[in-house]
Amino acid sequence: MKIKKSVEISAKAEKIWPLLAEPTNIMKWCSAVKKILPMSEQHTGLGAPFYFEERAVGVLMKLHFVVTEWSVNRSIAFTMTSGNLVRGYEQRYTLETIPNGLRVTIFENVTLPLGILGKFAEIFRKPISEAHINRMLVSLKSLGEASC
Repeated sequence: MKIKKSVEISAKAEKIWPLLAEPTNIMKWCSAVKKILPMSEQHTGLGAPFYFEERAVGVLMKLHFVVTEWSVNRSIAFTMTSGNLVRGYEQRYTLETIPNGLRVTIFENVTLPLGILGKFAEIFRKPISEAHINRMLVSLKSLGEASC
């Protein structure tokens, strides 16, 4: 299940980047996130592993990720290495400078379990996930523009 959504924010990348890269800040704009913990001495940057809990459709997802892309003020991505409820989970955030600030884009790719049944479930799950991502982007925009 692939989802791509964007929002324009009247702020510079230097103001938005910490909201994407620091776990305590992520929890300020992504209300579904319940916990983010580093899993090694490396807390940020390419290759940093972390544990993540998110309430999705009433169920607590418990996932381990590794950062697969880290370009300060430009992009961050991470991929699931293990977890419950889903077979795969990738997310990527990009920051693109535009005339009045930034365009922040979220790309998400979630693989549900159960083969063909999982593909069928995507039909019902995708609109819920898209609405969730839209709420996240509205919150990120509000928080980012308030900090300017």
